[in-house]
Amino acid sequence: MTDACPDSPAGRDALTPAALGTLGEDLIAQWMTARGWTVRDRQWHCTYGELDLVLTQGSPQEDGIMAFVEVKTRSQGNWDADGLMAITRSKQTKLWKAAQVYLLKHPQWANAVCRFDVALVACRASLPTATRPDRYLALSDGRYLILQDYIDCAFDARR
Repeated sequence: MTDACPDSPAGRDALTPAALGTLGEDLIAQWMTARGWTVRDRQWHCTYGELDLVLTQGSPQEDGIMAFVEVKTRSQGNWDADGLMAITRSKQTKLWKAAQVYLLKHPQWANAVCRFDVALVACRASLPTATRPDRYLALSDGRYLILQDYIDCAFDARR
C-alpha cells in the first residue's frame, strides 16, 4: 500500500496513492536501467499477488540475474519504517510464490540467479540538498519522490 504525500499545496491536483506507487516504481525502473538492468515486467499479477518490478541483467544463456523488486513509497511520518516493516514474512511468501509462477511462465529464465530486492521511496515536500539527481523524481505538484534505500537480496526466499 502506498501512502499519499502530505503537504500538497492547495489548488493542486492530488495524486492517488496508486498513482504515487506507480511513480515510485518509475523512479526505481529508471534508476536500475541506468545501472545496466532491463525491465522485463511491471505490476505483474498472478493469483499470489503482484510483482512490482521484474528486472534482469545479462541473458538467460549467460548466467543472467533476475531481480524481483518490491517498491514501497511512503510519506513522512509513516508508521512502518519507510515501508520496510510492510515486508512481512507473509508478504515475502507471497512474493516468492508469485516469482515461482513468473518463472514457470518464462522458462527461459528458470536457471537465472534470482533475488528479492526492496526499494524504499519517500515522498517529500522538499528535496534534501545532498540528493543525487538520479535518486529523485520531481512531481507535478512540487513534491519529490526520493530513493531512500535500495536493498539487494533483501530476504531469503527459502523460508
